[in-house]
Amino acid sequence: MQSRWDIGTPERPTINSETEKLKTELLTLNMGPQHPATHGVLRIEIKTDSEIVAHAIPHLGYLHRCMEKHSEHLDYRGVIPFVDRLDYLAAMSMEWTYVAAVEKMLGTEVPRRAELLRVMTAELQRIASHLVAFGTYILDLGPQTVFLYAFEMREKILRMFEEVSGARMLYNYIWVGGVWNDWTDEQLKNVANFCDEMELEAKKYYDLNSSNQVFIKRTAHVGVMTTQDCFDFGATGPVLRGSGFNWDLRKNQPYSLYNEFDFDVCVGTGEIGQVGDCYNRYIVRMNEVIESIKIIRQVLTKLEPGSVMGKVPKIIKLPKGEVYMKHECPRGELGIHLVSEDGGKTPYRLKVKSPCFTHISMIPRVAPGQMIADFVATVGSTDIVLGEVDR
Repeated sequence: MQSRWDIGTPERPTINSETEKLKTELLTLNMGPQHPATHGVLRIEIKTDSEIVAHAIPHLGYLHRCMEKHSEHLDYRGVIPFVDRLDYLAAMSMEWTYVAAVEKMLGTEVPRRAELLRVMTAELQRIASHLVAFGTYILDLGPQTVFLYAFEMREKILRMFEEVSGARMLYNYIWVGGVWNDWTDEQLKNVANFCDEMELEAKKYYDLNSSNQVFIKRTAHVGVMTTQDCFDFGATGPVLRGSGFNWDLRKNQPYSLYNEFDFDVCVGTGEIGQVGDCYNRYIVRMNEVIESIKIIRQVLTKLEPGSVMGKVPKIIKLPKGEVYMKHECPRGELGIHLVSEDGGKTPYRLKVKSPCFTHISMIPRVAPGQMIADFVATVGSTDIVLGEVDR
């Protein structure tokens, strides 16, 4: 049955080699690194035929900080503040993935309360990250009010994180063996109140934006990334799930205590727009906010008094070997490949597999044939953070 939101698939001009031969010259434009739609220091070189994008070439390297090389000269605990700065909008998730890799090689047992608190903070971080994605994406397309609504709720999460860690964005909170600080009963009560409020806010966002005809026409049938495109490039997270493929590490390959929680994997359905388009990537993130609230509420019911740090030596020395750890972060699967020398106090090698890097690499495939305004919507829908890409 046809959805009442089905606006049809607009016919868009296509660019091919024969078309280009008929033109005298394609105009080259630089989107970035100053353009707000490129979310930071990414520069995308686009070649256009009037308002139609013929080619798009992402250029990286404006933020390169060499954190992987720096990590070879730091002890294992000292690396945590560096991974904080990968995806600085989801620092808790970055910390947890790295720490889990160290713990697997060290053989450390993490107390149950600490694991539950890790799940809770990771899901709060997921909500905060998706609120940034939601607010800034709308800002890319023009309106400003929704951006302020999103950041108002995100601020409440940051305040809770600041209370428990002492920092607003770069926390150094999840440590090898557990977490740095326990949550008090009052702080946990604030988390429960936030969940109630956030659930109501999410409904308001849907009425305000998700069912808005102007927003739908800007995002539906635009920037389609098919499941096969995602497989070809190795896309994960909301980009993959937005293409209609049901894959979430928390469900398919559960880590920590995620196998104890009841929640749904959000995928693009194409009820509005087309599976794999900008709208479906957007709505997957918005639906994941509700699922994160469900997980947090379950954590609060399972929490019992106990230690939040396991037994960890003062100086961490790992046996010779290597490990690859991956977690489901807000933007996709973050992978940490850690190589250690026998008895070494520092990593021999640390390599990061960034989901955002993969998603940027898909831009040249989906860009040709788009209007420039649609291209802005496509880039914003991938929700990239350059700190993770250009590490």
